[in-house]
Amino acid sequence: MEIEMKYWRKLTAEQRRDRVQKALKDNVDFSKDANLGYPASRLDDQVFTTESTFLKEMPVLSSYIANPNHIGCHTFGTSEFAFRGTQDIEREVLSMIAVDLFKIEEGQFDGYISPGGTEANIQAVWIFRNEFMTKYRAKVDEIVVLASEDTHYSIPKAANLLMLDWERVPVDPESRALTEEEVRKSVKSALGCGKKYFIVIANMGTTMFGSVDDPEVFTGVLKDYSLPFRLHVDGAYGGFVYPFGDFENRINFSNSDVMSITIDAHKMLQAPYGTGIFVCRKGLIAQVMTTEAKYVEGMDLTLCGSRSGANAVAVWVILTTYGPHKWFEKISVIKMRTQWLCQQLDKMGLSYFREPEMNIVTIRAEAIPDAIAKKYNLVPKTHDQSNEWYKIVLMDHVEIEHLKDFLQDLQRSRREIGAGL
Repeated sequence: MEIEMKYWRKLTAEQRRDRVQKALKDNVDFSKDANLGYPASRLDDQVFTTESTFLKEMPVLSSYIANPNHIGCHTFGTSEFAFRGTQDIEREVLSMIAVDLFKIEEGQFDGYISPGGTEANIQAVWIFRNEFMTKYRAKVDEIVVLASEDTHYSIPKAANLLMLDWERVPVDPESRALTEEEVRKSVKSALGCGKKYFIVIANMGTTMFGSVDDPEVFTGVLKDYSLPFRLHVDGAYGGFVYPFGDFENRINFSNSDVMSITIDAHKMLQAPYGTGIFVCRKGLIAQVMTTEAKYVEGMDLTLCGSRSGANAVAVWVILTTYGPHKWFEKISVIKMRTQWLCQQLDKMGLSYFREPEMNIVTIRAEAIPDAIAKKYNLVPKTHDQSNEWYKIVLMDHVEIEHLKDFLQDLQRSRREIGAGL
């Protein structure tokens, strides 16, 4: 992977601390200033003390105590003046992600740090639904969401909330890959139901398998039929893993069909839960402007409205702690551990699925005794008797020693079953 970055840099602890402290000073200070109009304040100091001297050395915790509200979208129009300091940090971190990681041109994106990937995915579907309704005078029942059967549940949730139908495309049961044949069948089925406009979801790391969709399997078929479509990439899981590999990655904004991307910072990036990221091409997010939010400077373009500015600071601090090279190194180590696990499973003759550039290994359920699944907290595909798969996620805390213990227990169990014990 070539690592040429314009915004993403590794900073020293002192540089990070000073940058965040400057941002907080540029924000309103509820402990000193007379701010009479905001339904907001710092965190309650009867519960969250501000006296501890170590807080000055902890930029993320300092931000949580200060409690900045990042309501609105700070890449579009104007924003609440009271939180301008940490809004600048949010813009900086969005540039690291949109420009450096996902290859969009400078200044050609909008986005925000969302409360999670589910909201970010809903935000994308909401934008494209409204765009079709505005641009083509489309009726709601003429718009369809097209996504694979392995797609995250936030997509049918989005379809349900926005009164849209979801066309569920089957994948190959072994490779988990989309095929042109199945996409074509699904498109024809949708057309037969009166659908004319397609919101396409391509996965960059599905939740259960870590599988990655080829967006061109979708877009090639839709272009064959000359159908209007918008393409969203759900990289909530894989966004901080898949791009870091020695291969040419085109699942980003260098592909002109990609309109928006979701990434979660509270997965691989280990940010606090409730930290997602949404980025889209410039000019799209205006489709969801809530003009009724007139008391909000710049009004609102997000699903959630009020959101924590401290989460944006957390993402900024994590990325600048590592820098792109150290992050590449960290992900490479995790991928090597994943490959080691796969080699051991191969030696045992067990059936599993692994996307080559991802860190999830999904094993056939019949190979995993219930006791072992429970001991190691393996996650099933379904929580009932029909479950076919268990997954192992190679997160930062999962080391070779943990995997060795799991494999030894698995081998012992297989021997006991073979001996009829």
